[in-house]
Amino acid sequence: MSRVLNALRRHDPLRAALSDDAQSLTYEELAAEVDRLAGALAPQLAGLGADIPVAVDLNNNLAWVIVDLALIQLRRPSLPIPGFFTAEQRAHALLDAGAGALIASDGDGELVAAGRRLGLLDLTPQAGSLHRETAKVTYTSGSTGTPRGVCLSLAQMEEVAASLVEVIGADYAGVHLPILPLSILLENVAGLYATLLAGGRYHLAEAADLGLAEPFRPDLGRMVQTIAATGATSLILVPELLRGLVMAMTFTGAELPALNLVAVGGAKVSPELLAKAEAVGLPVYEGYGLSECASVVALNTPASRKVGAVGRVLPHLDVSLGEDREIVVGPRPFLGYAGGAPNLGPVHTGDLGWMDAEGFLHIDGRRSNTIITAFGRNVAPEWVESELLAQPAIRQAVVFGEAQSGIGALIVPLSADLPKTVIAEAVAHANSALPLYAQVVRWRLCPPFDRAAGELTGNGRPRREVILERHRDFTNPATQDPPVTFFPRLVTETLGGQQVLASVPQIEDGLAGRISLETYIAYLTEAYHHVKHTVPLMQTAKARLDDRHTRFRDALDEYIAEETGHEEWILNDIRHAGGDADAVRHGQPRAATRAMVDFVYDFIARDNAMGFFGMVLVLEGTSVRLATQGADAVAASLGLGPECFSYLSSHGAVDQEHLVSFQKLMDEVDDPDDQRAIIAVASAVFDLFADVFRAIPHDRSLAHAV
Repeated sequence: MSRVLNALRRHDPLRAALSDDAQSLTYEELAAEVDRLAGALAPQLAGLGADIPVAVDLNNNLAWVIVDLALIQLRRPSLPIPGFFTAEQRAHALLDAGAGALIASDGDGELVAAGRRLGLLDLTPQAGSLHRETAKVTYTSGSTGTPRGVCLSLAQMEEVAASLVEVIGADYAGVHLPILPLSILLENVAGLYATLLAGGRYHLAEAADLGLAEPFRPDLGRMVQTIAATGATSLILVPELLRGLVMAMTFTGAELPALNLVAVGGAKVSPELLAKAEAVGLPVYEGYGLSECASVVALNTPASRKVGAVGRVLPHLDVSLGEDREIVVGPRPFLGYAGGAPNLGPVHTGDLGWMDAEGFLHIDGRRSNTIITAFGRNVAPEWVESELLAQPAIRQAVVFGEAQSGIGALIVPLSADLPKTVIAEAVAHANSALPLYAQVVRWRLCPPFDRAAGELTGNGRPRREVILERHRDFTNPATQDPPVTFFPRLVTETLGGQQVLASVPQIEDGLAGRISLETYIAYLTEAYHHVKHTVPLMQTAKARLDDRHTRFRDALDEYIAEETGHEEWILNDIRHAGGDADAVRHGQPRAATRAMVDFVYDFIARDNAMGFFGMVLVLEGTSVRLATQGADAVAASLGLGPECFSYLSSHGAVDQEHLVSFQKLMDEVDDPDDQRAIIAVASAVFDLFADVFRAIPHDRSLAHAV
């Protein structure tokens, strides 16, 4: 019996093994579900040869896990279909592997897993052939439009999972939350199998709840909320999701104290990102692997970690270096490719690296042209370039994107006088033939590539390293100014102001609920005096934006509609908390509040009205943090009811949604002067808002006695 299936019967039968928001299965119940489904599948698959795979086309849910384990129990090869595959890639995988059946979620037949009815579709097996002992054939995103199927035995996959439990420690098995699709081998083996071997609980959330309804455009705020709500102790991420998670936590002040292990792999991780992750409290451990090695080759662990390295090699593998420093992994980590010759020995990875004196593996780069994006997707540049060059308006093109969030392109137009709009249409047309992860997200026009300058080979092929180096200000993320999108720069360049605001005693104590009733009412008083200016400020900014800023004028219209009347919420809270709302309405703000509001009015009038969005960053980010962390604490310590917190509670919930749309809006800001103005106002308002809080009467010695 397999190690994973044996674990279902070895662990405490009453321990939770598998769950979602609706139900939870113990190890005993999961084993019974697997037995039940395997028994139902066996007669329906009896007509298929033992080496013909069954495709699995399901979202992340309990049924996926049960189907996967049932196919292992039946010793039937499985073929997971990634949801992000195009129709052509999906068809290729089914044909190339010779799938004889497909299990999908839209069924009304006899197959049931965890209460979910499944459909079993008979397919006509084609000429595809798998290697003997294949338990799973996995198709990566593919560096071309036709990815290759990697055949793996059950022993090869379970050795990886068992090695991970050995080097990490079974005591780290708590609640694992899959962020990546289970159809990705890394999550399937290192997430699911390792969790079950160690006796943990594998908890599944809907893609929408994880903010992954659009997987390559994640809603990071929603993701943070779900990770916190589920009490997840471990995650597996690709670098781009880690970067987004860090950014969201930095911006909102959210914390995820339950997490004790965040494994990151699939592409290079910069030491700077690892440092930022550590700063927000994320226990991140970088690893390295590939599908041909059943997902993981090396991993940093809590007991053995070195920044800049990808960890020590797993104990069941051995790694050597070729003469050109190519990483070679043995003894035999996979069976071979579907329809290809068997693999009988070590794998030549195509990655270049070295091993240090302490046994840590370091990765330097790729031997081939294949791009690995920050989402962990493989993209052959020739594939994308062929789609670009198929457009009549494009004469030459070179694409790039190693360890970046998307693919970029250097484009030579058919003629120098072609409008940019024509090239934009050509890029859009090329993108329509590519999956999302391979689409060109940014591009630059450049002069024709010159053979005399060494940019072309003798037969006219581009010399990539020469061309990319010549345009390194655009192609190299370390030298880009501004970054690909504006929002990350906005957050990064205002970190100092964010820290100043966060360290104000009134905010620190407010978040902990250690403030008096008088301080709370004083806070609401100043909030009223700046919030009543929110709509007039937006109206003033909108009036000064020209037709080039139509998108931002429309956004201000939406904000105005949503923000109108919020100052009345504050007066109601003051009244319910025992304060004099009428006196506040007719009173005057403190000097610090007046200074902040006057500064923004003056900046809009004298400089650039786009700067107003810098104030939005400050106020909405702060209101979310105060609402999500402070309101309940203050209510509990002061014994106030929810009627005293309508502004914080309601405004905070609204602004969490605003922050997501605000990020997308800021990423549309491409004018350098607009970017300068927004950063300038945000930096100033962080400091001015800190002064507003400092001016609020607050006895800290009494607060800490509360």
